Order: sequence, then structure tokens, then C-alpha cells
Amino acid sequence: MRLSRRTLLGGAATVPLWSGLASAQVSDYPSRDIRTICPFGPGTGADIIVRYYAQKISVLCGKPVVTENRAGAQGLVATEAVARAKPDGYTIAITPASSTLAAAAHLFKKLPFDPIKDFTPVATISTLSFALMADPKKGFKTIHDLTNFLKEKNGDRFYASSANTGTVAAELYKKSIGFDIKRVNYKSGPDAINDMLSGHIDFWFTDASFAVGQVASGKLTCLGITGPKRTSAMPDVPTMVEMNVPVDLTAWWGVLVPAGTPQPVVDKLAGWVKQVSSTQETKEFLLKYANDPVPGDGALLTEWLKRDIERWGDYVKMAEIEVQ
Repeated sequence: MRLSRRTLLGGAATVPLWSGLASAQVSDYPSRDIRTICPFGPGTGADIIVRYYAQKISVLCGKPVVTENRAGAQGLVATEAVARAKPDGYTIAITPASSTLAAAAHLFKKLPFDPIKDFTPVATISTLSFALMADPKKGFKTIHDLTNFLKEKNGDRFYASSANTGTVAAELYKKSIGFDIKRVNYKSGPDAINDMLSGHIDFWFTDASFAVGQVASGKLTCLGITGPKRTSAMPDVPTMVEMNVPVDLTAWWGVLVPAGTPQPVVDKLAGWVKQVSSTQETKEFLLKYANDPVPGDGALLTEWLKRDIERWGDYVKMAEIEVQ
């Protein structure tokens, strides 16, 4: 088919017109409400963090940032909604991406999204260690006390499991000491605590956010944390690596948008997140929930995501976690 000179010129003229419209849309961003889809229900620890960042970003960008809760399937429902949203910066994810993206890649037989290809990482927020908890009445002062007790019992003991990351931490610990302590699955933390205080369970890994309150109340004792360095929420508690137990495992938070979001929009979002994360108020807020602030860019978030997607493949096999 032959095209006339007029048609060719008309098409050429259209390119800068559309380019100009796209540039205008980016420069005006945001011109309306932004929504962030929270992967867990209202009032949860995740919801509190999402709403905090949403409110702070709203102040900086001059438009409401509305939190929409879409709980279900361990965060899968909300994460898919973000992946399928229009890539224009008006739908964002403020999420514990170590679980909703990295771990999810191996916890489900088939994901409705690609954790790498369907998202553009914007910024990191924080890391969250898991804590090794025990009954203070048993008199354990260190991880080695617990280990010696378990060895004396020749592995005929039990640990509580209530979350995938905690289960992986426990299995890594088991592997390091060489004893097959039996796993008991619980639907909730309080149930695990009740059995621990009744003497049926010897240890339990839970997230540091929950652990801080239990330690403060004297209900449980914390023998170690799973992060690469001590958490500011419990500075006197050593890391497991410090105690020569090779368990280095953290959950982490980040901000992402659908793949294809214009880079100038991504840069604007990253700038707002950086401003929020850099304030003393935010650092104190995160520490209140035992999150260690780690403000970083999209490149760092990509690094974490790729690293943990690879790790979780091995973790799921090692811990024999049932794939859904």
C-alpha cells in the first residue's frame, strides 16, 4: 500500500502531539487521588504502616492517597490488583514485598503476575527481623541454653509454626543444630503462646513487631533475632549469627508500581517516599513496630527482590512448606 506525502506528514505531526500530551500528564502528576492497595485487613500491622506512608505522601504530593484494603490469599489478591492496574502512577503498592512478591513466587503453584516483569520498584522502606521466643520459666538465657536442652532431649521436642517466615527460621535453626524438632502448626500467635506456657512447645519464631510487646510484658523471653544486625527495637538481644547460629533472614517493605509507569512519575514517587523515610518521626514510627528503617531506591529494592526470590525456592523445599 502506497502512502501519500500528506499522510506521512500528518502521521509525523501526530507524534510530537501525543508526546506533548503524555509529558503534560506526567508534569501534572498527580492531578487526582492516588490509591494504595493494602494486602491485609484494616487494623493489622501492615495496614498501620501502609496508612502512615499514604498520609505522609498525600501531604507532599497535594492529593489524597487513599488506602484500599484487599485482604486474601496471603496478599495475592491485592498484589494482583496492582499488577493489573493502569501504569500511570495512580495505583501503588506499599507492601511487605518479601512475602507478597518474593516468597509468593514459590508458595503458589501459579501466580497471576510475574514478581519481576509486572512491577517497577520505587523504593525500600524497612526490614523486619524474626525473634526466637521461649518461656522464661524454663530459664533459657541464650540460644545455646535452648540448644543444649534440645540436644539433651535428643530431638524429642516441639516448636510452634504460625507463619512461613517463622517456619523457615525454625528449620534453618534445626538444620544448624542437627536435630529434627517436631513442628506444630498454629493458626494464631496466642494459641502458640498458650501451648508454650503450658510446656508443650519449646520455642517459636515470630516477627519482632509482635515479640517486643511479649518481652516487655514479661510473658516471653527473646533469645535471638534473625537479621544480619541487631534490631533497634531490642538492642540487647543478639543476632543468631552473633551466637554462631547461621540464620540470616528478614522480612522487608517496599513501594512498587505497575510495570510501564513513566519514569518521571516513578522518580516523583521515589522522592516523596525518600522524604517521608528520612524524617525522625518516621524512624521512630517504624521502630515502634520493630521495623529497622532502610530507605533506599528502586535499585536496592530490585536487588532484594531477586535475592529473596532465589532464596525462597530453597526455603520452601527445605521447610517442606505446602505449595498452594
